[in-house]
Amino acid sequence: PLQEGHLLPALLLPGSSCCHHSPFIASRGWGPQGWTRLTVAPEPSWSDGCAVGRRTPEPKVGSVPGSLTASSSPIQAMGIKTALPAVELGLYSLVLSGALAYAGRGLLEASQDGAKRKAFRESVRPGWEYIGRKMDVADFEWVMWFTSFRNIIVFALSGHVLFAKLCTMVAPQLRSWMYAVYGVLAVVGTMGPWYLLLLLGHCVSLYVVSLSGQPWLCLSLGLASLASFKLDPLISWQSGFVTGTFDLQEVLFHGGSGFTVLRCISFALESCAHPERRYSLADLLKYNFYLPFFFFGPIMTFDRFHAQTLGIPQVSQMDPVRPEGELWRIRAQAVLSMVAIVAVDIFFHFFYILTIPSDLKYAHRLPDSALGSDDPVPPAGLAYSNLVYDWVKAAVLFGVVNTVARLDHLDPPRPPKCITALYVFAETHFDRGINDWLCKYVYDHIGGEHSAVIPELGATVATFAITTLWLGPCDIVYLWSCLNCFGLNFELWIQKLAVWGPLAQIEASLSEQMSRRVRAIFGAMNFWAIVMYNLVSLNSLEFTEMVAQRLLLKGFPRTTLAVLFVTYCGVQLVKERERTLALEEDQKQDKEKLE
Repeated sequence: PLQEGHLLPALLLPGSSCCHHSPFIASRGWGPQGWTRLTVAPEPSWSDGCAVGRRTPEPKVGSVPGSLTASSSPIQAMGIKTALPAVELGLYSLVLSGALAYAGRGLLEASQDGAKRKAFRESVRPGWEYIGRKMDVADFEWVMWFTSFRNIIVFALSGHVLFAKLCTMVAPQLRSWMYAVYGVLAVVGTMGPWYLLLLLGHCVSLYVVSLSGQPWLCLSLGLASLASFKLDPLISWQSGFVTGTFDLQEVLFHGGSGFTVLRCISFALESCAHPERRYSLADLLKYNFYLPFFFFGPIMTFDRFHAQTLGIPQVSQMDPVRPEGELWRIRAQAVLSMVAIVAVDIFFHFFYILTIPSDLKYAHRLPDSALGSDDPVPPAGLAYSNLVYDWVKAAVLFGVVNTVARLDHLDPPRPPKCITALYVFAETHFDRGINDWLCKYVYDHIGGEHSAVIPELGATVATFAITTLWLGPCDIVYLWSCLNCFGLNFELWIQKLAVWGPLAQIEASLSEQMSRRVRAIFGAMNFWAIVMYNLVSLNSLEFTEMVAQRLLLKGFPRTTLAVLFVTYCGVQLVKERERTLALEEDQKQDKEKLE
């Protein structure tokens, strides 16, 4: 049957209280897979360092997020800028390309063979007539966004851009007010006036508490407000404020309310951190009701949004100055988003990667080995393709929203980092905005430099506790949070162990190239830990168990070693990209010093 709840990419929307009344249980994309993303890791990410992905401390709320710094230790820095022979990198590229082509062919054959199964009938339906194939429509969210709600989305965002341009021409000093008024009208037209009054109540209450100047009180009330949208009976009572009934009502309800609370918490904490700035209720409303970010994010912390819309004279000018080439980049992003949407639709006509995991009987028939098998495709390739699709979906939605935000002279959080390039838990995040929010107000505030075991444990537990509340407490969320909290802490323990005397001496005795190879082996294993931990919420616990059994038990050693070798090749190519970016950054800094 059609799986309900294929709703939003990781971190784009908080899950409803899935242990209570919501029909969207263990949903694809609504699940918490992106919430392992706890530390900002700007590109290039120095993934070979001992302190990989963990930032320097951000001591004060109200400060700007810090940046990753590579360790100065020769042992820790080993491999960061180490080049491998071109022949070796070419071999890695050849192996990875061949494995992806092999997996793609297998997925295509598996999709063709299963298209006529009864279990596929509800989620594999007629698609584009000129393609002549059925389409995988198991992702409820993707189908709704680009069919029945497509025109509404285009109309709302186009109207926002149009009114912003008119306001810039007529009364540029009122741009921020125009954003808020247009957002309020859009919310009223979509969800009704009572829903607007409900959100205004939460905004006013947090604004009043922010006047006390007590951060702990603001955070406590904010979390209580968030809990009221996640736990019965308050969630049932508040959902009654929505006018009418339509397919995406629950999605919009939880998106608007959840992100509203996070924005209000950010406003309150920044007000406490900077009492001299005297932020007003109007500032909060302008911040919260900015339409492109309102329902689905990404979220910008209040200090960044205020600086870019209210605190910089440039936005009040008749003709705001854009950086050179900015309009070209905006157009390129818009075109890229449109191409990605069309490409995903075409992909779903040939590859039924969302429907196959829902039919476990059919998935069990997939082969054990990634290489040397005449059968279609291993479950490992299917699991990987599901995570890649979820990243693409997040990138598309962020790309569309960020294009509009850049037209408004904002600098929104960048799109998510590709799942293929993630082999470190501390760098794993799909939503950089949520990542900044969690780091700034919870993770960095408790964990400090993230180098001590006990403070790091406390920071991760607190962060995942808030994340669990955000997603809606239920068994699958508890499991996901525990796994990823363990993964992040275990990574730190291994880093501590790596600088322990005997092991550090062993690594010091290796060449830099060999050190990079050894670290890539551990990176390959870590990559699959990230995949498996997040597959729990992305698909189902049953499918995750099946993939784990096939990789570690039934397929051992052939499947296990083959998949790890292919992953190792991919990690090495990612490291090479990071090395190139590191060298380019060094050259840029040297040039700036000379100037």
